Amino acid sequence: MRADARRNRERITAAALELFAERGPGVSMEELARAAGLGVGTLYRHFPDRRALVREIAAVTLEGLLQAARDAAARDVPRWDVLREMVVQAAGQPMGLLKSLLEDGDAEAPRLRELRDAYNAALAGIVRAAQEEGALRRDLAPDQVLELLSVVLCRPGARGDDAVVTVMLDGLRAGAAG
Repeated sequence: MRADARRNRERITAAALELFAERGPGVSMEELARAAGLGVGTLYRHFPDRRALVREIAAVTLEGLLQAARDAAARDVPRWDVLREMVVQAAGQPMGLLKSLLEDGDAEAPRLRELRDAYNAALAGIVRAAQEEGALRRDLAPDQVLELLSVVLCRPGARGDDAVVTVMLDGLRAGAAG
């Protein structure tokens, strides 16, 4: 791929990540092209349809989150801090878009499902370790914690510092149950 084409693709991807995270999946292709500073024809040359763009955004997002989870899990810090870091990072991503793409039976999404499963496994490991450290409630199974994270983080506009995320994290802390 030529350097200018690669830059254009990266601009489209960056604009889509930002707009989808901020406003959800309803952003038009014209708005995405405008946000990337490109014409809609350039966008369609890179992504022949909306679904192709969404798949690209999903893959980029999941690859980044998975790598961040692996990197954070390898650090020698309390697992609660790692979980909070992962929540804050995921909150700034278009998680609702990812969830809808993966749940709608997209035949071309096996790689995305593999990435999602690997990311969920990494998060479940962090949750278990935080429970073992005594920082995270033990009355919830790791899959229940992941389900709660999904509900909270898959909202358009979710941010790491918004009230819903803060309340969820406060409720997950050990001692919050009673």
